Amino acid sequence: MTAPSPAVQKGIVKQILSGDAVVIRGQPRGGPPPEKTICFSNITAPRMARRPNPNMEGATETKDEPFAWEAREYLRKKLINKEVVFTVEYKVPGTGREYGCVYLGKDMNGENMTEQLVSEGLVEVRRGGVRADDASQSALIQLEDGAKSAGKGKWATEGIKPDSIRDVTWVIENPRNFVDSHHNEPIDAVIEHVRDGCTVRAFLLPSFDYVTVMLSGIKCPMFKQDEEGKQMAEPFATEAKYFTEVRLLQRDVKIILEGVSNQNLLGTVIHPNGNIAELLLKEGFARCVDWSMGVVTQGAEKLRAAEKSAKEKKSRIWKDYKVQEQSVDLKDQSFSGKVVEVVNGDALNVKAGDTIKKVFLASIRPPRQQLEQNENAPPATKEANKRPRPLYDIPYMFEAREFLRKKLIGKKVSVQVDYIQPPNQGFPEKICATVTTGGVNVGEALVGKGLATVIRYRQDDDQRSSHYDELLAAEARAIKKGMGLHSKKEPPIHRVADVSGDITKAKQFLPFLQRAGRSEAVVEFVASGSRLRLFIPRETCLITFLVSGISCPRGTRNMPGGVVTPAEPFGDEAMLFTKEMCLQREVEVQVEAMDKGGNFIGWLFVENVNLSVGLVEEGLSKVHFTAERSNYYKALCVAQDQAKSKKLNQWATYEEPIEKEEVIEDTSDRNVTYKKVVVTEVSPDELKFYAQCVDNGPQLEKLMEQLRQDMESNPPLTGSYTPKKGEVCAAQFSVDESWYRAKVEKVERSHVKVLFIDYGNREKTDVSRLAKLPATYQTLAPQAQEYAMACVTLPPDEDSKADALDAFYNDIINKELMMNTEYKAPGLEFVTLVLPDTKDDVSQGLISAGWILAERRREKRLAKIVSDYQKAQEKAKIARVNLWRYGDFTEDDAKEFGYKK
Repeated sequence: MTAPSPAVQKGIVKQILSGDAVVIRGQPRGGPPPEKTICFSNITAPRMARRPNPNMEGATETKDEPFAWEAREYLRKKLINKEVVFTVEYKVPGTGREYGCVYLGKDMNGENMTEQLVSEGLVEVRRGGVRADDASQSALIQLEDGAKSAGKGKWATEGIKPDSIRDVTWVIENPRNFVDSHHNEPIDAVIEHVRDGCTVRAFLLPSFDYVTVMLSGIKCPMFKQDEEGKQMAEPFATEAKYFTEVRLLQRDVKIILEGVSNQNLLGTVIHPNGNIAELLLKEGFARCVDWSMGVVTQGAEKLRAAEKSAKEKKSRIWKDYKVQEQSVDLKDQSFSGKVVEVVNGDALNVKAGDTIKKVFLASIRPPRQQLEQNENAPPATKEANKRPRPLYDIPYMFEAREFLRKKLIGKKVSVQVDYIQPPNQGFPEKICATVTTGGVNVGEALVGKGLATVIRYRQDDDQRSSHYDELLAAEARAIKKGMGLHSKKEPPIHRVADVSGDITKAKQFLPFLQRAGRSEAVVEFVASGSRLRLFIPRETCLITFLVSGISCPRGTRNMPGGVVTPAEPFGDEAMLFTKEMCLQREVEVQVEAMDKGGNFIGWLFVENVNLSVGLVEEGLSKVHFTAERSNYYKALCVAQDQAKSKKLNQWATYEEPIEKEEVIEDTSDRNVTYKKVVVTEVSPDELKFYAQCVDNGPQLEKLMEQLRQDMESNPPLTGSYTPKKGEVCAAQFSVDESWYRAKVEKVERSHVKVLFIDYGNREKTDVSRLAKLPATYQTLAPQAQEYAMACVTLPPDEDSKADALDAFYNDIINKELMMNTEYKAPGLEFVTLVLPDTKDDVSQGLISAGWILAERRREKRLAKIVSDYQKAQEKAKIARVNLWRYGDFTEDDAKEFGYKK
């Protein structure tokens, strides 16, 4: 009687244990499907390497027998996740192992895997106890003999090759270096084990490094042990593991190693059908985790999107999820503007239209003050622990502020509002946003430099930056490089001397600042249109700086006791103008003096623009008399005249006085015909000056405006012009950088001395600041003519002469006067000047004040002028003013003083 044929069963191959054993998954019945391990009967496969048991002392690893890996791989590539049928021929008592035969396909007509292994020479047939009447066993022996004669597999005639035995690395000694050595490049791998939904073990190929990889950026429900040591599964843990297992176990995949957590590696596993982490999230089997999201090198935004999709569907672990309401209206969600101030390491003031909005960088935490507060410390210690200047005292706060200031001040940015933080603990509502400029995420750049950290949120808190993962990745890079806050070095120390209001310190710093000429500075605070707080990097000091040469209205001020002093007219507008022009900009300052309060006084330049001139030009300030002796008085007056003509701000109600040219008749032979002029330049060592005719002013202004426009639209090429003495050219004035007509007076290699023919001032400049003057601008005659004062002379003493020239300068420079030509010399006219409103003679006033001397002339037509001047001089002698304070030095002893008539 023959034995009954074994029952035929079906299933899907889940795993290949070795060259002669497989795990087959049966049909699912409401849960994870049943599994059965089948060992192939009548054959013996080479044993595969095993790692040492970590729970056994003295355990050692075993090596592959020849062709063990090849046999396993042969079956893996043939069977994994394929449908098979199999028969169980017998079961070994005690061990419970089942032996049988596996056929690839839906019935027993498919490939017999036992026969395939034997024919490839990968296994050995057990010949002991072979029955002669067993056709299947006889067939196996014949297949083996054929493999031997063909030299296949382990029966190769040339012997066993060394590369047929793997050299497995079971433990990675330095995980961090191991990850870095692969440079985030995809590595071929085979998944050997699935521990849970987000943790796998794999062989990396071809190196055969055995690694445990946790999926970067996600976490699945886990298996935990209870108090009794029994394994407990969190909700959906089993389902998540099964989901990963059926897709990855013993599959060929790509692994990107991205980070390290303890001894486990963090990475992304990419199946031919996609990223397994993304699939787990989409099906609700996992959630994104911030602690490892920062190392994800690609597709972090896809992971967040997949999680969001599962949340919206309330899939599996999100079945109780509640959608959070949007805190930002769509219309206010994005805007663009100009950055006018960097408040701290995480906040900006952005001007959008006519409003200024304070914006905080979303999910960013700036450097913090870290002081160990001892509650039992004495009061003196607590007082010492106070930090009144966090910008300079908190480590890396200054560097964070400077990074943002240099990148953003005055630049246009795009603001994408991510969330609005409600008022908390007395702090107002915060607009938290992602700020970009030129396509660069400002927050990401700041974190990447190690100058800020990323805020960690609760798992269910979605109120965070829309680019949160990029921030985490930037922080991970900064930590890896040890940058900024993450550096092991001592933080930089900023020792800054605060000179503001300290007269003693101010006196010490004044000589250095005066000698330095133009010094670089950063505007830290604007108190009013003309009062600023500056940081001088070279001297590492903070100063209060008052802008010179102008009278500027004060803005609104908060006084002690909560009293608010209202602004003077246009005071707030002036302060706003200065803020937009200067705040947190790199400027140049020229310190000239110091007031009684320890505040420094001088000139401030922003990109070569004089702030004083800018305020006057906008009608927000007026020229102060103290500017008359400065080099910028002319520019200030021109700016003020422009503001008057345009009726800007303070000059809105200004009316230009109507003056008529007067002709004064004289009964003598003297010809008196006054013309109105403006004095533009005064000789430094003689009673000579340059003046323009007022009637020609509009024509000159129009010509200069056209010249500047032409030079700006068609800038000259450097080196294209070779200056020649006596030639009229275009020259760039060093004060305002504008172009004017000039005459070349002297050429000295690369420097040229020029005379600005329309204003009379001279300058030594570089050849590169000169250009050929188009012919159209040479038709108008030079507008500044040189004149000398008639019937007067300077005192012989050098000190008195200097005082006289100062008084002469102050009386006539940049003023409109009435001029009459009295007599001429070759190339020069001698004139008298009178004030247009009072008709007072300028020379007579200087003589009366004891500054200059009357000159004796014999011309009859000048007799009245000479007589008037002599009378004025006699009065000055009697009053003993200035020249005459020690008596009449022109008497008999005059020769001793060098006086000659």
